Amino acid sequence: MDFYGDVLLELVTALGAALFLANAYALARRGADRRRAAREAVVRSRPGSPVRKQVRASTGKLDQAPVGRSVGFLVLGLIVFVWGLASIIR
Repeated sequence: MDFYGDVLLELVTALGAALFLANAYALARRGADRRRAAREAVVRSRPGSPVRKQVRASTGKLDQAPVGRSVGFLVLGLIVFVWGLASIIR
C-alpha cells in the first residue's frame, strides 16, 4: 500500500481507539460527576446565591454522560479500532 493509504489506516485506527477510550473514561467518571452536580445544585439553591436564578439548561453542560450514547459510541469506537487494526495487519 502507498504512504497515504497507510497514514489513513493509522488515523482511522487512532480515531476508533480515541472514541473507545474517551467514552470508557466518561462512563467510569459518572459517579464523580453525579456527586459534583449534586454539590453544585446545593450551592445554587442557597438563598442569596448569585447563580440561583440561572437556568440550568442554558449552560450547555451535562451533569453526567448519558449511558446509552456513551455505550453506543464505545461500541462504535471499538469496531472502528478493531477494523482499522485488522486492515493494518492484513
